Amino acid sequence: MSDALKGTKVINTVCMLCFQVCGIKAHVREGRLIKVEPMPEHPFSRGVLCPRGWNLPEYTYSPERLKYPLKRVGGNWKRVSWDEALDTISGKLQDIKKEHGAHSLAVSVGSIGAENIEISAFAQRFRGGFGTPNYFSIEAHCFRARIMARLLTFGTYPLEDPDNSECIILWGHNPDASEPPLAARISKSLARGLKLIVIDPKRIPLAKEGTYIPVRPGTDAALALAMMHVIITEELQDKDFIEKYTSGFEKLSSHVREYSPERASEICQVPAEDIRHISRMFANAKGASIIQGLNSLDQHINGFQNSRALAMLHAITGNYDVPGGWAVNPFMRLTDLRVPVDEEPIGSDEHPLFRSFWGMTAPYGQQMALPDAMLKEKPYPIKGMIVSGGNPLASWPDTRKLKEAFEKLDLLVVMDLFMTETAEQADFVLPACSSLEMPGLAYNYGLTGGMPFVMLSRKIIAPLGQSRPDWRFYSELGRRMGLADLFPWTTDEEVVDHLLKASGITFKDLDKQPEGLWYGERCYDINSKGQIRTPSGKVELYSQTLSDAGYDPMPQHREPTQSPLHAPELAEHYPLVLNTGARIQEYTHWQMRNIPSLRQTAPEPVAEIHPDTAREYGVSDGEGITVETTKGRIEVTARTTIEIRPGVVNLLHGWQGHVNQNVLTGLEPRDPVTGYPELRALACRIQKAL
Repeated sequence: MSDALKGTKVINTVCMLCFQVCGIKAHVREGRLIKVEPMPEHPFSRGVLCPRGWNLPEYTYSPERLKYPLKRVGGNWKRVSWDEALDTISGKLQDIKKEHGAHSLAVSVGSIGAENIEISAFAQRFRGGFGTPNYFSIEAHCFRARIMARLLTFGTYPLEDPDNSECIILWGHNPDASEPPLAARISKSLARGLKLIVIDPKRIPLAKEGTYIPVRPGTDAALALAMMHVIITEELQDKDFIEKYTSGFEKLSSHVREYSPERASEICQVPAEDIRHISRMFANAKGASIIQGLNSLDQHINGFQNSRALAMLHAITGNYDVPGGWAVNPFMRLTDLRVPVDEEPIGSDEHPLFRSFWGMTAPYGQQMALPDAMLKEKPYPIKGMIVSGGNPLASWPDTRKLKEAFEKLDLLVVMDLFMTETAEQADFVLPACSSLEMPGLAYNYGLTGGMPFVMLSRKIIAPLGQSRPDWRFYSELGRRMGLADLFPWTTDEEVVDHLLKASGITFKDLDKQPEGLWYGERCYDINSKGQIRTPSGKVELYSQTLSDAGYDPMPQHREPTQSPLHAPELAEHYPLVLNTGARIQEYTHWQMRNIPSLRQTAPEPVAEIHPDTAREYGVSDGEGITVETTKGRIEVTARTTIEIRPGVVNLLHGWQGHVNQNVLTGLEPRDPVTGYPELRALACRIQKAL
């Protein structure tokens, strides 16, 4: 008997638990979500769904969901009404503004907010109306580095086109763990003859299907430069593309001479002949694409230049605006809700290009500079903070320092679905709706294999308890602060319609298309208008913009600051190399670790180490170990695997509390261009737990 005959509605919508926004079929009976299945016709996910998506009902109805506003009274939580919470918050914000100025409020949006367009749009609108420049986003240490690198090379942000690639390099990326739809698409392409190269300190599952390069952590730029050396010296470059569309090739040719495969072999600890082999594979393919990890190449002292090097590899081989290479997707035009603020946000002085170049200005500051500013009250005090869809104490580096900074605030407000580590420190915790409890927009705005395709994330159940959409929180708070003219919307549908206004699409258009709709086509013609938007009108291999700002105009290898080569005295006490940030399918960052079905398959925090490393330290698989850096120590479970390089400790990320990996990390040093923290290739040591 079908679901329909049983009185169950099957609704096409999306899973918004991570950036991939995969298509799902939600089974709803009597107003309750009872089951989720993958949506085969969704063009991006194509019927693939990870464990998080399958367990959406358990997540949605978790007994740990926040359902009512909470106010801290002494050391306890007191349930209050929305009116009392909003009145008190608005009063405290007015006091902060009067005493310290509008800039003393910081507004932060995390990964959930970045994926839900409405959250980030209204957070920015509120902070502008209030008058603070200090809006911060997860992109302060996630994803924007690669956007900047591609923009400063091509003037556009091209995306990978994996379905049409003859050769793919997975560089620091394990899609089986973080992007299952992509892994499925690559596996399908392997059957048609796709050539696959995997560059990673860990032999990921897909590495068994191609050529594997076990690069030493933190040496990716040296490897990329050596690949350019091989391609240029063997004249494998696309000479026609270089002559017509690039500038700085002669300077690049001279620059990469010192990065021979032999030198890179010493730096990266991979055979020189392997470097030549993958260079030829990539250069000779018709339509080749490098797919880099979300953060694995960015969160280094040289992270920005890592991404620049990959962009230059694409340029010299002509793999730009061609099928299978990197190609430009039209971005969906959305109505800009921002209210201008003349003052620059914190972090802009230290990292000016992260904030703005070529007239393009990011809406946020560099939040890695925020904790010190809060503690030292320089350039001015930060006394209030609102956090939406994020958990800074779990996701930002140096948890101890950040917690100390939060303790100096006069007001901390957190809006979330669960009581996170950050929420536990707040003065007010407000219950947010899940994406299933409100309509919204869902599209791949610029991710691996992203497409000019949009769907309506549908409201399929009523909000639980007194949970509300974030846009409504910011609107009602704004009205209480005299900003009613900035927040005229009263319904979810009005909000979505207004955001869509610039695109020419309406809420009704999406509502009538339950399978979603296309709003443009990927461009494969470099001669089309707007395909190169640099100041020179050329693809810039040598960046004058970087040079003028005092940065390297072309990538160079920079040793990680804690590597044994750079800091041998540190290695005497911390001889192992720590990588933080590895993903697994069960969880998105800190989210869903309280879901019993998922905890059954991933019950505890794990550090992956090679059996040789384990033997050296007297550790057995499954035993408790301490992982220690100069910043702190945590206790996790050792998992031995021959797939990881000896001497490397691969720490799975996202746990909170006493097993929070960011107890081990620091806010300094930072990539000079982007301000991204160094969260990979850190010095550490391990020992068996007592």
